[in-house]
Amino acid sequence: MKTNLLPALTLLLLGTISALAQNADAPIDWQRAQQLFQRSQRGEKLEGEDQKYLDRALEARRKGGGVRPGGGSPTANQRKAPASLKPLTDMTADEKYEGEDGGLYGKGNNEPPEALKKSADAALAEIKPLDAEGKPAAGGKIVFVSISMSNATMEFSLFKRIADADSRKSGKVTIVDCAQGGQVMAAWAVPDGRPWPEAMNRLQNAGVTPQQVQVAWVKLANGGPGGSKTDHLAKLEADTVKVLHNLKTRFPNLRIAYLASRIYGGNATGALNPEPYAYEGAFAVRHLIQQQVAGDKELSLEQSPLLLWGPYLWAEGEKGRKIDSLKYVKEDFIADGVHPSQSGKEKVAKLLLDFFATSPLAKGWFAGK
Repeated sequence: MKTNLLPALTLLLLGTISALAQNADAPIDWQRAQQLFQRSQRGEKLEGEDQKYLDRALEARRKGGGVRPGGGSPTANQRKAPASLKPLTDMTADEKYEGEDGGLYGKGNNEPPEALKKSADAALAEIKPLDAEGKPAAGGKIVFVSISMSNATMEFSLFKRIADADSRKSGKVTIVDCAQGGQVMAAWAVPDGRPWPEAMNRLQNAGVTPQQVQVAWVKLANGGPGGSKTDHLAKLEADTVKVLHNLKTRFPNLRIAYLASRIYGGNATGALNPEPYAYEGAFAVRHLIQQQVAGDKELSLEQSPLLLWGPYLWAEGEKGRKIDSLKYVKEDFIADGVHPSQSGKEKVAKLLLDFFATSPLAKGWFAGK
């Protein structure tokens, strides 16, 4: 009887192996992969075959075998960028982009209005070294975290490395890169979403506590934006408000969130974040700051940290911008034209370090006395 069963079992085993091989070699349904990718970005935990399918798609993309989930060719829902985009810092109060005037803070101004300066001075005065329980202590720490997606962690991790070696940084400041690949605003907006446990782990590994976090750098972006400027910014701003609420809940002593928009997206080869969406993120930053100044209850200091611009990272490719020499060349990006190469990361890291070490809106806590 065993002899009769052996051929049957052998055939069954060979059939199973063949089926698995065929499944592994089957063409990837990139629409399904993108849907799974978007679910994971929203903080949803994928189970079983769904996670395996997404892992397979990501590995195929890594090897150059398909369209990146969340990437790919620009979609019909994405607008084409105008022939030229002017850096927000170079625009005057009279110059307009789809009804928006110039300046980081509006009306052509790149410096905060007087009321916001006073609020910033008050928040800055509250940032002091804290012990593990969040109480002022001479031997305590000022913890500075990053929150956002792949570009942010690539840039901020290099900033941390050069800042930790820079004599201008106070020894009381501990920088922790909590930004994570694929974790856009929509993912952080979920109170118990996927990026939060990892952020807590990174704080623990750095030997600090959530009660010591007093400053955050938040880079605004969602994957695959589309529609009109109004549609794009409404989604991005709504998600960011939720992120700010989560930050205030997770980090009760958080005083200031320095906001940032994306770097230049004119070299993007897919739908992940091309122009004009990369450029337009700056208006989301400005809107949120203006809303807080105007007294929006959703952005009260009970629910949100004080909002300020960090360094403005966008420049129009090789045309650059007037406020400094920043330019982005093709070599500043990897093949997708969205994520920075080593030279691109270095440019952003230097902007971050110069801002926090020298700006009156930051150097008091970053550089110390």
